[in-house]
Amino acid sequence: MATIKIPEKANTVIHYDPEADVLYVSFGEPRFAEGMDIGDGTILRIDPETEEVIGFTILDIKKRMEELNEHFKF
Repeated sequence: MATIKIPEKANTVIHYDPEADVLYVSFGEPRFAEGMDIGDGTILRIDPETEEVIGFTILDIKKRMEELNEHFKF
């Protein structure tokens, strides 16, 4: 199994697109990356030069949060 690297001391930038129902999370300012689909609507964004995870994207986040709320009764 490969080691996942995350940049140290990076500011986390979070953006939610309500029209697309997509959550974007970047470690540091968003920049060019390659996407790696890890399943279940989650995509890791990886810097191809450093092989660090520089962010991730979650599709249908509102639906997922509603399902979690129903399951765990938050």
